[in-house]
Amino acid sequence: MATTYNNLYLDLRQRFKRAGVFDPTRAARELICAASGKTHDELIRDGGFYAPPETEKALEELAQRHLDGEPVAYLIGEWEFYGLPLDISRAVLIPRPDTEVLAGRAIEAAQAYDEPRVLDLCAGSGCVGLAVAARVPNARVLLGELDEEAIKICRQNIRRNALTGRVSVLRADAREKPTRQLGEFDIIVCNPPYIPTADIDTLDLSVRAYEPHLALDGGADGLDFYRAIVARWRDALRPCGKLIFEVGIGQADAVLRLMRSGGFGDVQIVKDLNDIPRVVCGTVWDEV
Repeated sequence: MATTYNNLYLDLRQRFKRAGVFDPTRAARELICAASGKTHDELIRDGGFYAPPETEKALEELAQRHLDGEPVAYLIGEWEFYGLPLDISRAVLIPRPDTEVLAGRAIEAAQAYDEPRVLDLCAGSGCVGLAVAARVPNARVLLGELDEEAIKICRQNIRRNALTGRVSVLRADAREKPTRQLGEFDIIVCNPPYIPTADIDTLDLSVRAYEPHLALDGGADGLDFYRAIVARWRDALRPCGKLIFEVGIGQADAVLRLMRSGGFGDVQIVKDLNDIPRVVCGTVWDEV
């Protein structure tokens, strides 16, 4: 039976609500846009029009996949972060609102320099480094990422946001000491894998079954990457350079201690909008 785009949206939103889907309003809107090929504005404009059968069929397939646990961002192949449109694939984590706290702190730090050189280590989609480049026009940003498929996504997002002149991407293993050829940075910002290995199987289905475990697994206690980066990447920071980490729930104090023992001073913890310690940042001392 023929139905309008408005009715499709209202019915799908209600269906998602009943199923306990997170943010059913956004999920319904994004999937209808993906199924119809319409932008958000076009969907509003054409809300009273009848949707063709092929759109209804495509929407039902997407809706069922989402109800089965597949995240909307992977279904539509894109997501927004800090106002930037980003290509997303299952090779990278979906950017989350919590990580905007990390990006905001990195942007604030970069704005204190005339021409900051910034490294986004464990870059994933490149979301944090790209946010810094977009908000700090004099910054030059390097996206450091190990996974080749994630590197492809970084390149796509650099082009998509017209930042080719100031952002580049390089294959880098955060657990290994960087080469001298990489040079020095004013800021290293990092959202590393931080889920304890044993906890991965307890994560929500949408995370454990779809998001890349390479970007989740932080070792037995979740701190492997923090230890490696503090120990091996300090010398890649210029004197008074900043190291800025995102951390998982309950990890802030342990990461603070790691940074202090690794020669970082003025170490601070920043809370997210839910009052959860989410970012730990510190400054390189001249002497360890």
